[in-house]
Amino acid sequence: MESLFTDAAFWATAGAILVLLILSGFFSGSETALTAASRGKLRTAADRGSTGAGQALKVTEDGERLIGSILLGNNVVNILATSLATAFLTRIFGDSGVAFATLVMTLLVLIFAEVLPKTFAITYPEAVASRVARPISLVVIVFAPVVSAVRVLVRGVLRLVGVPTDPDTNILALREEIAGALSIGHSEGVVEKEDRDRILGALDLGDRTVEEIMLHRSNIEMIDVGLPVTEILRLCLESSHTRLPLWKDEPENIVGILHAKDLLRAMQRMLGDDGHIDPGELQGFDIMTVVMKPYFIPEYTTLDDQMRQFLRRHTHFALVVDEYGDLQGLITLEDILEEIVGEISDEFDERDDNLIARAADGSFLVDGSMTIRDLNRAKDWNLPDDEANTIAGLVIHEAQVIPSKGQVFSFHGFRFEVEEKQENRIATLKIRKL
Repeated sequence: MESLFTDAAFWATAGAILVLLILSGFFSGSETALTAASRGKLRTAADRGSTGAGQALKVTEDGERLIGSILLGNNVVNILATSLATAFLTRIFGDSGVAFATLVMTLLVLIFAEVLPKTFAITYPEAVASRVARPISLVVIVFAPVVSAVRVLVRGVLRLVGVPTDPDTNILALREEIAGALSIGHSEGVVEKEDRDRILGALDLGDRTVEEIMLHRSNIEMIDVGLPVTEILRLCLESSHTRLPLWKDEPENIVGILHAKDLLRAMQRMLGDDGHIDPGELQGFDIMTVVMKPYFIPEYTTLDDQMRQFLRRHTHFALVVDEYGDLQGLITLEDILEEIVGEISDEFDERDDNLIARAADGSFLVDGSMTIRDLNRAKDWNLPDDEANTIAGLVIHEAQVIPSKGQVFSFHGFRFEVEEKQENRIATLKIRKL
């Protein structure tokens, strides 16, 4: 035994095992840090001049190749360390060395090559990721041929058993990752509900269309262009809107958009020295000289694209048409912004507080025209809005009929009762959670 401890090969083997354990800990910690590090924080650090953070962003772009290289390196050093330990302890304890090697290496790998480095990495993920990014990038380059071969083999085996794979698909989409983080933050009291709704509203703009939030044509205030100018002026002053569509012959035929300021400026130019307008001049005034050309958009335009178009065209008002060119509704820039920041009201807007009212039995009386999204945001519910835009539309879709007053339906974890109808329209619903 004494000669064993003076043997150079003995100490070389022990040193090799120690180095391999350190490498195993490095690979384990690197995997945890690079997968747990926030790409947003790494991007901020990289913009501030951190080369390590920039390298970490680059090396994590191909997550599959990164994880494959780290796992390959980790398994190689673990297996080699275990083999050396078996030979090492067999020399000391004979045939019992295999059992001792299994016990000792399991403890050493678990504590010093797995738990300890991963705990440290998960505590300081961005700092560790910035430090290990450069050596890990070299490991990825060295192991690239082997990892590529393994990827082809794995995908081939998965295809044989009927599992489709898409190398360009992220396991966790960025939008879902942000939404999940916000939900966790809200449940833990770190993120306010209003802040969560604003961020999610901004993320949803690219997935939602103008059809979902437009003002339906039945609710649009329009003016017949054939009316006398004095009557048009009166209607403009009585309206709470500054822009009003003008129609000719039939409401579907929109010929222009009248801005109240343009009309008032025209009236001001007609004022004489005595402060009055000549009736003859007013009678002969052509209203079409002050109207704007209508701006039509298809109903399936996304909110994100439409907001960019509003900003590019320096206009805030658009008329929505279907594939046949028929008027469906209108949308403004304010409507899109309200999807992010919530309801925007001024002194001329009619308040919508009466859309939701609390009933005596604890349920809610909801206006049927209220959008599902607004109801979800107001009450923090999760009613689906894939098949319908309004809460009345959801009930009709699920019931597959136009319900009668007093009918009750239960779906999506809620009880819906038709409280009031106006002809074929559901005016009021009583809703409560089951």
